[in-house]
Amino acid sequence: MKNKFYDDCFYHVFNKSIANFGIFSKPKNSLKFIGTLDYYNDLKTKLSLSVYLRKKSLNTSLLIPKDNSIAKIISYCIMPDHYHLLVKIIHANKFSKYINNVESSFTRYFNLKNNRKGPLWQSTVKSVIIESNEHLLHVSRYIHLNPTTKYLVNKPEDWNLSSYNCFISNKKYLKEYIREISVDSCLDYKKFVENNIDYQRELKHIRKFMID
Repeated sequence: MKNKFYDDCFYHVFNKSIANFGIFSKPKNSLKFIGTLDYYNDLKTKLSLSVYLRKKSLNTSLLIPKDNSIAKIISYCIMPDHYHLLVKIIHANKFSKYINNVESSFTRYFNLKNNRKGPLWQSTVKSVIIESNEHLLHVSRYIHLNPTTKYLVNKPEDWNLSSYNCFISNKKYLKEYIREISVDSCLDYKKFVENNIDYQRELKHIRKFMID
């Protein structure tokens, strides 16, 4: 089913590599993907990324708002075989193409670097609409806890490929850049997230035994 996006709505957007392939296992690949997310998130982008990179380097500051954005990135996490984005849609009619540009560009880069051919993604991008401010806050926590839920790190701040450290180390992010999140204190957000580590791990475990 094709994703439907609407202006001024929030979505949890995610996708996974084909056959759970570790496309983001190397930090260099993850940073490339983050930079690609930033580069194509611009209504005025005309150059292909490969042409652009002949003159400039990629920006990886996804959370700092800029003019002409297609979507506002609220939070993100890059895992070894998948990614999570929490976004506010600004131009719904451009968003699907934006994500397609990002995934296609990264596929070309990854295949070229690894002498590989063929698709890289398990499916088309998936999305879930966010229905309330509380839902937004909880999804941001779920995204930031992904590395601890998978036992890749003990604390979310030990995972460098997410927006979590921005939230807890620089007050400008919650007070100025990401005001959509209802917690505006670095310390309060840290407590909110880290108090849920064990619960989210346990929830993941018991889901294996549940039937929808």
